[in-house]
Order: sequence, then structure tokens, then C-alpha cells
Amino acid sequence: MVSTIAQKKGFGATLWDYLTTVDHKKIAILYFIAGGFFFLVGGLEAVFIRIQLAVPNNDFVSAGAYNEILTMHGTTMIFLAAMPLLIGFMNAVMPLQIGARDVAFPFVNAVGFWLFFFGGIFLNLSWFLGGAPDAGWTSYASLALHSKGHGVDFYVLGLQISGIGTLIGGINFLVTIINMRAPGMTYMRMPLFTWTTFVASALILFAFPPLTVGLTLMMFDRLFGGNFFDVTMGGNTVIWEHLFWIFGHPEVYILILPAFGIFSEIFPIFSRKRLFGYSSMVFATVLIGFLGFMVWAHHMFTTGLGPVANAIFAVATMAIGVPTGIKIFNWLFTMWGGSIKFTTPMYWAFAFIPTFLMGGVTGVMLAAATADYQYHDTYFVVAHFHYVIVGGVVFGIFAGIHLWWPKMFGTMLNETLGKITFWFFFIGFHLTFFIQHFLGLWGMPRRVFTYLPGQGFETANMISSVGAGFMSIAVIIMLINVVMTSVKNVKVGNDPWGDGRTLEWAIPSPPPFYNFKQLPLVRGLDAYWIEKMEGKKGMTPAEPLGDIHMPNASFIPFVIALGLFIAAFGAMYHVDKVSWALPVMIIGLLITFGSLFTRSVKDDHGFHIHKEELQEEKGAKA
Repeated sequence: MVSTIAQKKGFGATLWDYLTTVDHKKIAILYFIAGGFFFLVGGLEAVFIRIQLAVPNNDFVSAGAYNEILTMHGTTMIFLAAMPLLIGFMNAVMPLQIGARDVAFPFVNAVGFWLFFFGGIFLNLSWFLGGAPDAGWTSYASLALHSKGHGVDFYVLGLQISGIGTLIGGINFLVTIINMRAPGMTYMRMPLFTWTTFVASALILFAFPPLTVGLTLMMFDRLFGGNFFDVTMGGNTVIWEHLFWIFGHPEVYILILPAFGIFSEIFPIFSRKRLFGYSSMVFATVLIGFLGFMVWAHHMFTTGLGPVANAIFAVATMAIGVPTGIKIFNWLFTMWGGSIKFTTPMYWAFAFIPTFLMGGVTGVMLAAATADYQYHDTYFVVAHFHYVIVGGVVFGIFAGIHLWWPKMFGTMLNETLGKITFWFFFIGFHLTFFIQHFLGLWGMPRRVFTYLPGQGFETANMISSVGAGFMSIAVIIMLINVVMTSVKNVKVGNDPWGDGRTLEWAIPSPPPFYNFKQLPLVRGLDAYWIEKMEGKKGMTPAEPLGDIHMPNASFIPFVIALGLFIAAFGAMYHVDKVSWALPVMIIGLLITFGSLFTRSVKDDHGFHIHKEELQEEKGAKA
């Protein structure tokens, strides 16, 4: 897609266009490019892990390098790949589904992306500047405080910068959904993907501040001599675990709920049926979000919280299976009696149900506090959370890419290559992670860089590593599919699947930068389907054709994030008494706050697309 634009405009103009854009659709593409890049980096780290563990007493990487790879794999996949890719879908689809012309704060949307991007780049530069973080993706204080070098400092500062971007993005989506729905789009007429975006954004609003507090306290401990987590100076390391998991467990639902939303769009489209039990699905989504904040201490059953706390969190954890079960049955009932078309998105959606169910069952097993003492810190836990995160979130990302690619780019991904991608990934996934349940039950601990021969782990680890190779092949085929589709550039219509039900399928593919010439009138759930059933080609407009007001592009969001990126280097090296560190930190902060001040005083009222231009455009197309 980007290459096609570049041919029309010239690469320099295209690059400037994307560096300065505040259009939610282009920002979505930026999220996909950056999140896709980090997904490949995290995947490469996973392959290194599996090569190292394929055989006993392997010396493919050293113990120290293995700790760095393990830490960066988890951190990259959660913070820099899964979340940004899902935020990309939120940006690309949610405003279209509610009939909006953009998000509520387009400028802030751009700031959010560039903060995430520079935070991710800062974190990954640690590989080239003395070593990556090595205290695990959870960076428990007992390890992180005593980690040598600047690896953990990269982790702390990189996630702070990136997290600010995610937090303001969540606020932006909340305001957009609350204030910018098209006429007639009540809350109970919103598509399920929009609902899951809404609940996930609310979780971001409440979950990210505890993480930010924890990272700030860790920063003071590491860089400025604080003693919040240092036991020898009266600190408490378990407080870090509380702060991290008060964020970390809702984070699971920040990831999985948008994936649920994607599947809730796919099943009705390819079953040619309305989603079964819409209101119960909305209720279940909200309940999952609410309960997600009440279960964090199940990650801490072995820290000695006591039987009362363990019992409360065990019960709450098991309770969260109820709304998830409602969703699974509703998806099954949506397909029941439907006219099912097994397209590539439907492959991913259909395979998701048994896969995620397995992750849920092992989650209930881990929720039993007494049993968790046995499972804890074994490969059983690794298998569990990969069945949830990969079997749920990554399956959802692949499904969403195939579903909405024609809407975003106006071209259709090759279905045959899509199905080949699915089978390689699906088989590779289960080969990799199903056997890890048994490795855990046989006693293989997590986070070990090697193991001895004769312990009974050799065959299972080799099978797991072969599965990782299958998943790698799947990703390569997916990339080939994207390149081939972009080169061929065969255009499709506004509803290429033929059974689109929601508003995004009512407008051209790719959408014009103003989305809707006239805001649509929403007359019920599945608004576009209603119009199609009455024989109409598009939506009934809710307003006469008039001028459209759109925001100006701006380079300031890029500069704001760049300033914090520069300041982070100064803050980190200041602890080493490096002469240039303090001036660099001050310069970076001046760049950021100067840019914010420039924005606050700048007279930027956007621009108008006049009614006459829209009429001329309509005539030219006719």
C-alpha cells in the first residue's frame, strides 16, 4: 500500500505525508508497519529461544544472552507487537463503524503513535548499547535492581515513553466512541468490535497508571538512589509485583477483548446471520473488563499472601470464565444453522474457539491456589499463557488483517496463500505449545537456558522447536502474500466479502480521508445490512451534503516524541556521571515542552472541503 502511494507521489512526499499525518487511517497503517516490525523481531527472539532449548546442554547462546532474549521476547511481543497491531485495528475500523470522520483528537492520536514508536526503538537500541534488559518481561524488582549495565534502564524508560502514548490513545478512543457516534447509533447498536475497543480503552485508562507508578519508582531506585524496592534499605520487592500485575492482568483483557471483537465481526459475516445474543455479548464484554481488575494476585499465589487472599483471588479468577463461556456459546450459536463460508478469516475464527478454550481450561487449573504451587514457574504456565495470547490475540490479529485488508487498502489478500499461512501457523502453534503442558507437569522449570540429558525433556523440546519453525514459515508466507497483493494492486469494491453488515462496508475501499460525505442515519443493529435488505446501495444520509471540516497535518507530534527519546538517553547516562548526559536530558525536555507550547499557541483551525468539491467528485466518478 505504502509503495503504491509512493509511486504516485514520490517517496519523499509520501514519507513526509506519513511523518505529519493526523488521519486515523494513515496512523493505523503506521501502527501496522511498526507493530509488524516488532512482531518479526519478537518472533526472531522466540526462534532463538527454541533453537537453544531444542537439545540438552546446548551452547547456541550463553546464559546471559538467553536471559536478555527471553526478556526482550516477552516485552516486545506484549508491549510493542500485540498491543500496537490491535490499536492499528481500532484506528482503522472503529471510527468507520460508528460513522465518524476521524477520532476525537487527531493530533493526540499522532502523538500517541510516535510516543509508542520512539519508546519501542529506545528499548531495542539496548541490544547495541551495552546489553538488553535481562530481568524477565515482568522485571521483578529483586532481579531488576541488581541487574548490571543499563538494560533494565532501557526497559524502564522505553516502557514509560511508550506507555504514555498508549494511555492517551485509550483516552482518545473513549472520547471518540462517547461523543462521535453517527445519528441513531445508540450504545446498543454499536458493533461488537467497537464495544470491545470501548472496554479495552477503559481498561487502558485504569490499568496503565499503576504500571507508570511502578516504572517511576523503579526509575528512582535505579537512576536516583531511591529505596522503594530495596529490602536492605527498608523497601519491599513485593510492592512491584502488585503494581505490575494490577496493570498486567487487565493487560491480558486489553489484548484479548479486541480480538474477541474481531471474531464477533467475522462469525456473522461468514455465517450470514446476525450475531447470536448481542446484548449478552455486550454484558459479557463489560463484565470481563470489570472482573479483570479483581484477579491480579493469582500471579502471586506463591508469595505468601495467606489463605484468605489466595481464596478470594482464586474464586474471582474462576468467575471470569463465566462471561467468557457466554461468548463462546454465542459464537457457536451464531454459526449454528448459518450459511457458512470458509474464507481465510473464518479459518482463523473457527480454529480460535477450541484453541482459546484450552487456554481457558488451563487458566482455571492455575486459578486453584493449592494446585498453582505445583504448576508455578514450570512450562505448564508458559503453555497456558501462549494458548491465550497466541491462540487468542495473534489468531485474532491474523483474522483481522485478512478481514479488513480490502477495506484499508482496496485490494484483497490471496485466499490460497492465506489458507496455507493458516495451516502452517495452526499446526506449528499446537506442536510448539501443547507439548509444553506436559513438559511443565514433568518438572521442567521456566526461564532455564538449558537442561541435562536423561531428564525426559529431549523429545518434547525438539517437537516444540520444530513447531516454532512451522510458525516462522507461516509468517514468511504471509509477508509474501502482502507483497504480491500490493504489487498486483487489483482493486475491489466497498463490500468485497459480499456480506458486510456494519458501516465500514458502506463506503469505498480504501475510504476517502473524510470517511463519510454525509453522516449516515443508523436505524438499527447491523446498520448497513438493514439498508441492503431494503435494496439500497448505500446508507441513508442523516444530513444534507455540506462543507466538511478536517484537521491539518502536523510535524509537531513527531518532535514531541523525539524530545522524550533524546531526554531518556540523558537521564540514563546521568547516573554514570557522563559529562554530556545532563545537557542532553535538558535539550530533549526543551524540545518536547517547546513543541507542546508551540502547539498551544498555534492558530490551527484545520481546513474545509467545500460542498461544491464533493459534488464535482461525485460527478467525476459517475
